[in-house]
Amino acid sequence: MPGARAMMNAVELSATSDETLLQAARRTFEIEGAALAALRERLDGVFARACRLCLKCSGRIVVSGMGKSGHIAHKIAATLSSTGSPAFFLHPGEASHGDLGMLTRADLVLALSNSGETAELLALLPHIKRLAVPLIALTGNPLSTLAQTADVHLDVAVPQEACPHNLTPTASTTAALVMGDALAVALLEARGFSAEDFARSHPGGSLGRRLLLRVEDIMRRGESLPRVSLDTPLSDALLEMTRTGLGLTAVVDAQQRVLGVFSDGDLRRALDRRIDLHKTPMREVMTAGGRRIAAHELAAAAAALMEAHRVNALLVTDPEQRLIGALNIHDLMRAGVV
Repeated sequence: MPGARAMMNAVELSATSDETLLQAARRTFEIEGAALAALRERLDGVFARACRLCLKCSGRIVVSGMGKSGHIAHKIAATLSSTGSPAFFLHPGEASHGDLGMLTRADLVLALSNSGETAELLALLPHIKRLAVPLIALTGNPLSTLAQTADVHLDVAVPQEACPHNLTPTASTTAALVMGDALAVALLEARGFSAEDFARSHPGGSLGRRLLLRVEDIMRRGESLPRVSLDTPLSDALLEMTRTGLGLTAVVDAQQRVLGVFSDGDLRRALDRRIDLHKTPMREVMTAGGRRIAAHELAAAAAALMEAHRVNALLVTDPEQRLIGALNIHDLMRAGVV
């Protein structure tokens, strides 16, 4: 009866020890790790040929696969696209129903199939050959139809799957995924693709914000800038700091050139000296110079400067050292830089 079977399964699951579960996990790591080690040893000039075909491609790398291989193909296409090699995933089942129109003579096809005999992929071969589109195959069977038809075959065969029945795609999909990553990274380095290039294709991500956002994009301006003169009494400087909530005020001359800075730390030191808040001018309590940064610098550089000097705010100056902006750690946090 279904109810009885469910009860028996529940009893069996409850009897499974933690160590049994951990052993299964360790066995999976060992099997897949061994598969990757063997794959690494098989790398040769064939992989380099595949890379050169991709580098010569003036169109896009069209990645295709069915089932679990299709999921891996999706990820490989995304990785290629984000690292300087335009790519997209083409579902082989949909391709025969109109999506083949997405394939052009300028493209290259990267086809994934562990068996190398996936019917939906084999159905695409005549069209691929008719367009004279280069074909790179990732299979676990060098003698398969797909491998024999490809311009370059990358052998991703594994001795066994991590599945105890040697059925569920596990080690084989890991091998295909890592081969795709290896291809993407090799192409990335060959193209000289930089971290800034990566950020431009990820403007909404944290890396994009860190690498593309500049100080001028988030700094405070105009009336939001705290500033006082050398002769401003300390009490008035405190009011200016309170007004802007930046945690400091710039000390400037008549031309708005920064002469120094007065911060919360300077205030604590001044109070230790028991000075008169209403009579002591800024020139006697400010820190000469002060930490500052240029507007064109990356916001990430501002964060690094704050961390290196253990300060929470920076002044922004132009080449003549005139005050044009300011920012603090909260501005960086709101912008997602830190």
